[in-house]
Amino acid sequence: MSTSTALDPPPGTQDPPAAHPPVPPRRSRPTGRRSWRQALRRDWQLYSLAVLPLLFFLVFRYLPMIGNVIAFRRFQPGGSILGEKWVGLRYVRMFLTDPTFWQVFRNTLWMGTLTLVFCFPIPILLALLLNEVRRRALKRFVQSVSYLPHFLSIVIVAGITMQILATDGPVNHLLQTFGHEPIRFIQEPGWFRTIYIGSEIWQTAGWGTILYLAALTTIDDDLYEAARIDGANRWKQIWHVTLPGIRPTMVTLLILNIGTFMAVGFEKIFLLYNPLTYPTADVVSTYLYRTGVESNSFSYAAAIGLFEALIGLVLITSANQLSRRTVGTSLW
Repeated sequence: MSTSTALDPPPGTQDPPAAHPPVPPRRSRPTGRRSWRQALRRDWQLYSLAVLPLLFFLVFRYLPMIGNVIAFRRFQPGGSILGEKWVGLRYVRMFLTDPTFWQVFRNTLWMGTLTLVFCFPIPILLALLLNEVRRRALKRFVQSVSYLPHFLSIVIVAGITMQILATDGPVNHLLQTFGHEPIRFIQEPGWFRTIYIGSEIWQTAGWGTILYLAALTTIDDDLYEAARIDGANRWKQIWHVTLPGIRPTMVTLLILNIGTFMAVGFEKIFLLYNPLTYPTADVVSTYLYRTGVESNSFSYAAAIGLFEALIGLVLITSANQLSRRTVGTSLW
């Protein structure tokens, strides 16, 4: 005689079938071509704005790269635009064994280093100082005065610099007032780097503060309030709140400046230097002009320009990778 318990199912019933997990619906493969076409059809007005910039870079940046082939071919004016005869690495060996090139290369490194050391941090300092100014009228006045040199032509800036530092200029008149002999600033090789860096700071420092002042406006005021509650003074607020807030902008501009490290300003140096200051003033860009345009050695100049471009590519790539690993911010 069988006994049943309360847990046994009633007679005549069957066990319910085992529950199967629900099958997720199949995801349709994204049709990238359709979505791209739809976006182009929907926002064609916005995409049309990029046509002219792309044409500019194509015509004036990418197509001229084909001309780098003359660094390995013998080019003669009036002949084929891609050179007459393949010469391999002849022109590369020429500038690598040329002592004049290495002197110019050292001058370029010196000028690029001084420009990066002095011209890069000064806009940051000026932006921090302007950010602390509470009188709006004074702040606008300082901004207008510091921005003005950027809108002057480089020819005007070089002319003003040469007139101020001339033998009978105001600087030498001031030196004579204190009993000092006049100094030939423009003709002395030892003064050229100081003159160039000083004029570069005067012309670019005010304009560079615009980006940093814009970045300062994005910092949350609650961070400053929290720092004040914790007892931080103004210097500590700048160090722990302001500088970290504008760090992405600083890193981006630093990478761009490192990328143009070798391309020291050709126009200003060309207008300020003279044969007497070649030992310290002659850089790769001016040497390329004299070699390629004045001496008609286009293949030799193309080889040097290609070498300079490769160095710039290595510098900007290395700076970007280093910034990504150390700071966490990079251009790409």
